[in-house]
Amino acid sequence: MNDISPGNTPPPLFSVKRMLPFIVIILVAVLGFVFLRDYLNFDQFAKNQETLQAWRDGNYVLASLVFIVIYILIVAFSLPGAAIVSLAGGFLFGLFPGALYNIGSATIGAVAIFMAARMGFGEALSAKMDSSKGAVGKIKEGLKTDEISYLLIMRLVPAVPFFVANLVPALVGVNLRRFIWTTFVGIIPGGVVYTWVGVGLAGVFARGETPNLGIIFEWQILGPLLGLAGLAMLPVILKKFKGK
Repeated sequence: MNDISPGNTPPPLFSVKRMLPFIVIILVAVLGFVFLRDYLNFDQFAKNQETLQAWRDGNYVLASLVFIVIYILIVAFSLPGAAIVSLAGGFLFGLFPGALYNIGSATIGAVAIFMAARMGFGEALSAKMDSSKGAVGKIKEGLKTDEISYLLIMRLVPAVPFFVANLVPALVGVNLRRFIWTTFVGIIPGGVVYTWVGVGLAGVFARGETPNLGIIFEWQILGPLLGLAGLAMLPVILKKFKGK
């Protein structure tokens, strides 16, 4: 007979305490969308460009640290304005270290979401998928087998929302170290593109124009990104043919 004494009762798969960090992220994201979307936009950035430049010139190290913290918070809490802040990184700090600030901050913010989701319910769902048979178990097994390829593809293809690319790996039990380095490497192309656009904002401001935030979907940018995604997918394709 199984011992069902309280001391041997297994812990619940889900608990409010474990899910609290993820719940906080969702609540802050909703509040941010409601109250900050009118402030974290290009118009506000254009109005305050000279003030930002002056503050950067007088406090370069502090400005760098504040920028990094703000970017991490925006990504970690899925707040609006990530693209604008990426442009600001190039505008204020140049292609380098602007791109490094953007990519590094985005990676740290992504890890925060990943850890909150995995702590809340990712481990429980992953365990259930491991014990599942049939289609669900095969999906989990396939993702684990070609983990690196799928992680890179999610980062390189712009159509995959950044929040989704942070959340899905947590739900299927992706290795943390692999998540970190594939996130950093995978967002380099897009991060460099937006930082480079930000470098040229002085001319855009002078002409009273608005930068093309959809530039990453233009073929001269999208083509190479899809090419990189194809290279990341190549090991998966080769395994399929080898299996046949």
